[in-house]
Amino acid sequence: MADPHGFLTFRRETPKRRPVPERVQDWQEIYQPFTARQTREQATRCMDCGVPFCHRGCPVGNLIPEWNDLVRLDRWEEASERLHSTNNFPEFTGRLCPAPCEAACVVGLDDEPVTIKLIEQEIADRAIANGGIAPRPPEIETGHRVAVVGSGPAGLAAAQQLRRAGHAVTVFERAGRIGGLLRYGIPEYKMESSVLDRRLEQLIGEGVEFVTDCAVGTDLPAAELRARFDAVVLATGATVARDLDLPGRHAGGIHLAMEYLVTANKAVEGTIPAPTISAEGKRVVVIGGGDTGTDCYGTALRQGAVSVTQIDIRQQPPPTRDPSTPWPTYPLILRVAAAHEEGGERLFGVNSTLFEEQDGVIKAIHMQEGRRTRDGFIPNPGTETRLEADLVLLALGFAGPETDGLVADLGVGVTRRGTLARDAHYMSDVPGVFVAGDAGRGQSLIVWAIAEGRSAATGVDAYLAGASALPAIAEPTAKPLA
Repeated sequence: MADPHGFLTFRRETPKRRPVPERVQDWQEIYQPFTARQTREQATRCMDCGVPFCHRGCPVGNLIPEWNDLVRLDRWEEASERLHSTNNFPEFTGRLCPAPCEAACVVGLDDEPVTIKLIEQEIADRAIANGGIAPRPPEIETGHRVAVVGSGPAGLAAAQQLRRAGHAVTVFERAGRIGGLLRYGIPEYKMESSVLDRRLEQLIGEGVEFVTDCAVGTDLPAAELRARFDAVVLATGATVARDLDLPGRHAGGIHLAMEYLVTANKAVEGTIPAPTISAEGKRVVVIGGGDTGTDCYGTALRQGAVSVTQIDIRQQPPPTRDPSTPWPTYPLILRVAAAHEEGGERLFGVNSTLFEEQDGVIKAIHMQEGRRTRDGFIPNPGTETRLEADLVLLALGFAGPETDGLVADLGVGVTRRGTLARDAHYMSDVPGVFVAGDAGRGQSLIVWAIAEGRSAATGVDAYLAGASALPAIAEPTAKPLA
């Protein structure tokens, strides 16, 4: 059993971040190395609870106490096997997931929770460094062909599961490189592209075929797609961004967050010589307080912005868990990302009211303080302010997947929420067409995308083979309309 005194013996510790003056000058990951001894000490803090609520908090169903104890015992290879049995890409989630498992950790009731996310990443990184993620091609080929449309985490997870079940799998990506938002939406300082590339090498070694620069529905018509493949998985994501319909919205210098992040990431990887939208020398305002907005924040600082201000319509959360989100739910709490340590300013409880332009270019944003309610934003009279800006980035989340083109041509139904409809087995109302990830769930976490990709693969495998031995984890939230 686990060390019952571990959480009393060792305090919670996480890797230190590189000094701010150093890290804002490059695009390398921000954390300093963490030793095996330190990781083992953190794993020892896990109590192996009788009822491990961390399982409830983890969408992929990670066997957290089991691999924590294996790390404690220095049995890293076995820990990797246990971790990979539920999560195809733990080095992704270890870097990018907000760790709802830690919010549900029993130790967190009276102490700081176990550093589950850190241990997960360390297990995966050590396995990769030691050659522990060698390709695992199937022993038997089924003869069935499956197309996966979209190469984000849901598409990649579905592709790997289906390939290991013996199906021939082709992943289609309309961008020039594989990875979806993992490559072009996540800044390099949060996850270097080499982390993605080394996992793609494993999938290629297993026989997954990748086709880039192919917009399915246009370059490859829907009818041809159905004729060539026995099943299709739509893992296209929720890419329709929410906009802000205010006077002056179309002034120059106002961009959607993904327009900005994609060109920034392409410049960092060398695909283009310089970003087409740059924050260098500019006063930057980011509207939206979520992760995408924070990614814009840190990117702008690295590009040499004169100032960066992040505007959040929500009230500033409390520094500790709010009673409205009791354990083991994910807590409402003020979160300070690494980017927020690097400069700039955050404004809470502020609503944008007008984009002021001069000669067709953004000049300033007019704002008003207030309180967001279910009925809308209630402004405080007399709190109008004006904030000068040269570059405004809209990071307001995503409304849902694109439903014209391919989706319409296939005849896939759409729910009232705007997501793609599917049943309990992830199949749409078109036989043989399945839906995974944000396209069916709506904007969500990377760990949910992986869970849905795995579960959708189980549905596809059962559809093709009559039954499936693949695990199904995530229950779909959107089902076909009656």
